[in-house]
Amino acid sequence: MVYSGYEKDGSPGILISFEGGEGAGKSTHINFLAETLEAQGYEVLRLREPGGTAIGEKLRDIVLDIGNAEMSDVTELFIYEAARAQIVSEAIKPALERGAVVLCDRFFDSTVAYQVFGRGLARDFVERANRFAAQGVVPDRTIVMSCGRDAHAGLERATKNGFTDRLESAGEAFHDKVNEAFFVIAGEDPGRIRVVESADRKSETSRAVFSALVDIFPWMAGLLADGDFFAKIDVGHYGNKHESAGQPDA
Repeated sequence: MVYSGYEKDGSPGILISFEGGEGAGKSTHINFLAETLEAQGYEVLRLREPGGTAIGEKLRDIVLDIGNAEMSDVTELFIYEAARAQIVSEAIKPALERGAVVLCDRFFDSTVAYQVFGRGLARDFVERANRFAAQGVVPDRTIVMSCGRDAHAGLERATKNGFTDRLESAGEAFHDKVNEAFFVIAGEDPGRIRVVESADRKSETSRAVFSALVDIFPWMAGLLADGDFFAKIDVGHYGNKHESAGQPDA
């Protein structure tokens, strides 16, 4: 199911989703982009899925709790969709209506990658659930960040602190399917989705992210021409900072 035929409902805001397998480095580049947009005068809301609201964060804890190993694949799907319905109603739609830029760490493409390609649920069913929960909201641009089709490097990066959540513990074979899924999804909707391969230096990856957004923010062309602008991401700290309604930054 390709979402590129969706027409925006006239809300003045911009939604940019970031997707990718485990350890792809989404948080770093979301935060660097947010800082840059804020410096240009935009209101920016950083969110994550599942989460982003008080209810969503509780659902996140449930679905990622490694102690919930008995959770069925369908239950997992419905928890993600419930969290999505809440974040769209409570946070994303109001922000878009007031003209903000929303940067969301994961949205419905992750559900297709993880629950369809990874878990094996029927794609048509999952797509219908996605559309119902998203309530007509579709990203203006989706950045798929990739460490490659092999999940090993990304999983090592994601679990380097010694903590493994329920999804990260699903095994490399599962995550190889998920990583491949993002390439398939990107190929199905090239108008919306751009793939950014993680480079050795964060500055190179960030430049690629901005290049994928220059058609939406034409002023970024000036930053891309600046040889020094992206160097600061190599020395600065842009870790996990997600703004959540009723929740502190993660």
